[in-house]
Amino acid sequence: MLSSVVEHYLHTVGVAGSKPAARTIFPNEIGGFTSADTVSTQKSQEICDEDMSKWPKKVKHRNKVLAKIYKPCKGRVSYRVVWKAAGSRQMKSFRTYSGKGGAKEYAESWVKKLADSDSKIDQLTNDQSKDALAAFERLNQFRVDTGRKLSLLAAVSQLCDVATKLGEQHTPAEAADGFLRTCATVKQKDLAEAINELITKRAGESKELNKNGRPNLHPRWHSTTARWLREFGEMFPGDLVGDLTREKLALWVQSLTKLGGKSRNDHREMLRHFLRWAVRQDYLHQTHRLLDADCMKAENVDTSENDFYRPKELRRLLDGADKGLRPVIALQALAGLRRDEVMRLNWEDVFATTRHITVSSSKSKTRNRRLVEIVPALAAWLRPYRRKQGAIFPDGADVYNHGFAALREALAVPGRKNGLRHGFCTFHFAQHSNENLTAAQAGNSPTMVHAHYKGLTTKKEALAWFAVKPAKTTASEKIVEMPTAQEGVA
Repeated sequence: MLSSVVEHYLHTVGVAGSKPAARTIFPNEIGGFTSADTVSTQKSQEICDEDMSKWPKKVKHRNKVLAKIYKPCKGRVSYRVVWKAAGSRQMKSFRTYSGKGGAKEYAESWVKKLADSDSKIDQLTNDQSKDALAAFERLNQFRVDTGRKLSLLAAVSQLCDVATKLGEQHTPAEAADGFLRTCATVKQKDLAEAINELITKRAGESKELNKNGRPNLHPRWHSTTARWLREFGEMFPGDLVGDLTREKLALWVQSLTKLGGKSRNDHREMLRHFLRWAVRQDYLHQTHRLLDADCMKAENVDTSENDFYRPKELRRLLDGADKGLRPVIALQALAGLRRDEVMRLNWEDVFATTRHITVSSSKSKTRNRRLVEIVPALAAWLRPYRRKQGAIFPDGADVYNHGFAALREALAVPGRKNGLRHGFCTFHFAQHSNENLTAAQAGNSPTMVHAHYKGLTTKKEALAWFAVKPAKTTASEKIVEMPTAQEGVA
């Protein structure tokens, strides 16, 4: 609407206090114009003395004189019907007074029209008639150019509203130009095409490496969210991005009922990301308010207890692991490192700092640097690798996952999702009763530690976890043996 354009423009240029516009009423249609004789003088007409009723004849409607009839006089051979319209004197001439087509007949019918507020067409002056006709021509051209119909009344009313709000400081054209400069034009974009465009963009981010050698977007997370986005788009085939409504989002959320609350929240966050991106691409208006829908509010999810390995299970896993898997298991269980963090680490990161592992910002999940203490049990498991160089596990996460699963099955140890790191956090907090210390070691927040790892085990069990050391080291297992004083680990 033109009014909203002006409101935006006035807000942008800092003009406030505009008054509501007075509405101007014009007839919707103009037709049946007759050529009206007008006079430039308001002089009284000379009344001729004839053997007839008193002149001028007064023509009334509802006891109100609305017109007068003047008889022929010097210089005039016609009867004249005179009335006032639009503040000026109007006149029409007739050859006869009475009979069909005479002055009397016209005057009596015309005063009824003058009294009718819904029919005032013939009251327009010649100049007003010309303006009205020109206005209709302009509106017709507007319809031809844009395909939009706009009545004269609507056009004049909107213009008056705008002119009142703008005052004398700005013109409607200036307001329109200012609006177009500050508001983006929303493009019509097929929903499926927009989703594929975003997926392609994120695929590039998952392959591009930053200055630290890490992808800007984790490939597995990109793969997962891409699948979710495609499933969302398949629910609304043929829709434009701008066709999305709160009702459609509610239908999509209802389709996720088989998922858990946390998973549904992850889906919501994925869609929020898509909608914010669509706004930046001008595929969706920035005032869409789709995210205000009740279905898009995050659910309150009950915190489930983390499953973690027990000290006896850790002993069996470390004793049974080969030389490749063993340090990865030990670093997760006794240092609290994430599996992917271990995959990024080199042996130099483990042994460069005395009794501490250096997890740089380029290798940390949170991209925050931290030092992780090497406890005595971990130092014992790492001692054979003291002179190793390069990546700790160069074969990658998939090979490790396959090897670890095979190890568990061979040892009849149950699978526990992320159970090694969860074990570290659980037992470390039970041993020290300090969520800040545990969070600093594990690279998460004290709130997270307190919420997920408090009260899950005893201090006695914690001491047993961190007492899991190698029972013996055979000759075949000796990768490097160094004097204790030179090891850099306890």
